[in-house]
Amino acid sequence: MTSSPTTSSGLDPAIAALLKRDAAGLVPAVVQDETSRAVLMVGWMDDEALHRTLTTGRSTFFSRSRNEYWVKGETSGHRQWVRGVRLDCDGDTLLLTVRQEGAACHTGDATCFDARPLPAVVLPLGPGATVPTGS
Repeated sequence: MTSSPTTSSGLDPAIAALLKRDAAGLVPAVVQDETSRAVLMVGWMDDEALHRTLTTGRSTFFSRSRNEYWVKGETSGHRQWVRGVRLDCDGDTLLLTVRQEGAACHTGDATCFDARPLPAVVLPLGPGATVPTGS
């Protein structure tokens, strides 16, 4: 179903008023597994995608590349069953807690963040740990 991001939808106006959208009318949605708390993926939602997610219990996103709505798992069978939806303190990011069936990533990985770890400095934590200052 082809469409374009919209702010006119069946979304409760009180919820819509809380959202801070980007220039395209979209808000990023971080998807987290309800049990493991792993971050599974990030998708984009406009008001209609959020309305569909809240009213169907299925993760629904707006594809920026295909310019259409899509329900996670509709073609792959790797469905997401929504267990909760939260809005961050700034109103510009959503957090979906889901029960994931199968892989979350279209590549077949469990999450979209499994395949490309980046090198990062990992600082010691705990009592007596010192944080380096300057260089």
